[in-house]
Amino acid sequence: MKQILVPTDFSENSFNALEYAVAFYKNTACTFYVMNIRSLSDSGIASNGFALHFNKVETPSKMELLKEKIKEISQNNTSDLHQFYALQEFGNFVDIIRKTILEKKIDLIVMGTKGAAGIKNTFIGSSTEDVITKVAADLLIVPKNVKYQPIKNIAFPTNFNNFYSFDILESLTEIVRVSEGTLKVMNVLVTEALNTSQEKNKNYLHEYLDEVFEERYSFHSVKNKNVKNAIEDFTLLHQIDMTIMAAKNLNYLQLLLFNTTIKRISRHTRIPVFILHE
Repeated sequence: MKQILVPTDFSENSFNALEYAVAFYKNTACTFYVMNIRSLSDSGIASNGFALHFNKVETPSKMELLKEKIKEISQNNTSDLHQFYALQEFGNFVDIIRKTILEKKIDLIVMGTKGAAGIKNTFIGSSTEDVITKVAADLLIVPKNVKYQPIKNIAFPTNFNNFYSFDILESLTEIVRVSEGTLKVMNVLVTEALNTSQEKNKNYLHEYLDEVFEERYSFHSVKNKNVKNAIEDFTLLHQIDMTIMAAKNLNYLQLLLFNTTIKRISRHTRIPVFILHE
């Protein structure tokens, strides 16, 4: 059974992300832990100690609100394969996430974005960025107001600089199988050709995909000095419904997520993104 953690601040976008994940994994046995994380000062305990020592304190009104929302979602859920649990913790956001991953054996974190209207400068909020950079767990980012639709085309941007471990390839394989979509591996060629190491990594990925997916994947190479624009054009041209990226490809992540301002909101910020960790 897949263990999924969904942090929520009771915002519409966080519950929308949960609903998206529920629909995406409708045919997969899953346990969803929907967790509200609040600061230690909200717990009513005055202490300078480590926050995690006090994470069992509950605020009934908030917990009741969370339970009611989960009840609503579970009643609307048509899958018999899903279980839902409400959690409330007090302390540092990243510390709580890390602790919960260990305790609940979490396989995936699901978070929603606030959208351009909800933040001043960037597409993803600071909490989502912290999870990407500080938590070693796969992450599904669901943009605000995006509702689940059947996935036909999935983009996997890569520069082939990294050798992808079995963990990353296994996660990638699961996503493609669950979605029943077609994987499009794309590389932005900023030089005349790939170097020896890049060719080796590309060939390994090609052999792996050929074995597990046969004809449900393709490789694409685009020549462009501007990686961000090239990926954006590719996303539009191939009508991409979802993007998968490896966390170790930090340069691509920074270009597509961390440096995306309101003035430059593009299609890849309006489709779900899976971030894969080793």
